[in-house]
Amino acid sequence: MRALVYGLAVAGVSTARALLARGHRVIAADDAIDAAKRADAARLGIDLVEGSPSELVADIDVLCPAPGIPESHPIIAAARSGGIEVVSEIELAYRWEQERAGGPRPVLAITGTDGKTTTTDMTVAILRAAGHRAASLGNTDIPMVDGIDEDLDVLVVECTSFRLATTRDFRADAAVWLNLAPDHLNWHTSMRSYEVAKARIFDGQRATDVAIGFADDPVVAAHLAAAPGLQRSFGFDRGDYRVVDGSLTGPTGPICDVSVMGRGLRHDVTNALAAAALVLELGLAGASDIAAALATFVAPPHRLETIGEGAGVSWYNDSKATTPHAAAAAIRAFDSLVLIAGGSRKGADLSPMAAQADRVRAVVAIGETADEVRAVFAPTTLVVDAASMADAVERAAALAEPGDAVVLSPGCASFDWYGAYTERGDHFRRLVTDRLANRPTVMERS
Repeated sequence: MRALVYGLAVAGVSTARALLARGHRVIAADDAIDAAKRADAARLGIDLVEGSPSELVADIDVLCPAPGIPESHPIIAAARSGGIEVVSEIELAYRWEQERAGGPRPVLAITGTDGKTTTTDMTVAILRAAGHRAASLGNTDIPMVDGIDEDLDVLVVECTSFRLATTRDFRADAAVWLNLAPDHLNWHTSMRSYEVAKARIFDGQRATDVAIGFADDPVVAAHLAAAPGLQRSFGFDRGDYRVVDGSLTGPTGPICDVSVMGRGLRHDVTNALAAAALVLELGLAGASDIAAALATFVAPPHRLETIGEGAGVSWYNDSKATTPHAAAAAIRAFDSLVLIAGGSRKGADLSPMAAQADRVRAVVAIGETADEVRAVFAPTTLVVDAASMADAVERAAALAEPGDAVVLSPGCASFDWYGAYTERGDHFRRLVTDRLANRPTVMERS
């Protein structure tokens, strides 16, 4: 088989390496060829080629696009018009896993607009507490094509719509769909396309598999009802997995008290219910394993990460909240907060962020979308603008009162002021840490 890997970044390099290891012929191409990509191609021993899309697909059997290559990209259109199969790295990994000596291992899959990484990591923590070798694969530091070669007992896969969109055979023994809200419409051609990609996590399952969906999301619930296997729902106060009298509870009864969790915000609890459902439904862990894992679990950085407290005000870094849906979840977690919101424009409707404006004492609007943030909050809430993140921290501190939280939960991407949400969150954390330590603020970035 002759494969074209398009996009030679982390997932692309791993995909090319995995194809080569299995005896396939590989070439690579990229929208932006630079010295680093040429070096990666040289290390792999493959040609990094240039040409028109039709030329690039003229003599290949399969196109393996990197996750960042949108479905509207000319290379995708050229492949499809030529009848060439387009597959993601999780699709390749799944096919190879089916050929594994000794048989394939259980696959647990997680998708959703928000909460995927935390739920994936939480699931891995529970499996490890139960004595299984597991790691977070897919949209993580370990692409699934690398993970299948590791010494693991269970494959836990974080599935973005980018990866699911070009799957055919991929399926999970147990799959959870956390939520759906507008996002990635610069990658997908429409909201419908985004939904269809997400839905593949259930559509590819068999009657013997388990589908788990969020009871409070009507779109997810509709797809769950059509899933071919055992259907389980979860939600904070309704669903097969829910909270009853302060305990995480499943179909067979209590699992563990919410109080064992290191942090028990509403979305932490629903993520924990989803992770619990994944492992319990397949019999991979028990209630004691879940309790042990949740007691020590720490969410990944930039996801309502606690920074510190000063003058009775708590500070949180939620820079990963790059959608209004995610920011709205953060707002629901607090009784009173000063919100720092805004960022780069990507066409999303920001109005969901103001659905519970009564919880928001004030808003500090930042970035390209400051005017849009102001428009949705101004009818009910004090809004001030900030010219930089350092300015935003100072303005938020002046607006907050004892008992408040100051929360960076932008509801927007970071690409106006920063290169990534991680860079934005790191800068915010550094500014807040310095302020709480009474160190002078350094205006590092406007």
